[in-house]
Amino acid sequence: MEDTSVKIDRETRDRLRRLAGDRPLKEYLAGLAVKEEQEQQLDTATAAFRRVLSTPGILERFDADFGGLPSAKHETQAA
Repeated sequence: MEDTSVKIDRETRDRLRRLAGDRPLKEYLAGLAVKEEQEQQLDTATAAFRRVLSTPGILERFDADFGGLPSAKHETQAA
């Protein structure tokens, strides 16, 4: 992949360098882009899940089709 340049102010560059730690800034920014893409995908999935759950009767239909949630195999006790 061909490299390119992005102009940012020195303060932002310095902040990014600190955040990158020992990693090369190029590597850190690539990882940051992947994390941001994943966050956007998760936001989209969460919104879709919330829309489905808000559909009237959906939980009852799920229980009818799949027999409800499985019973817990063990009890979790508070410490």
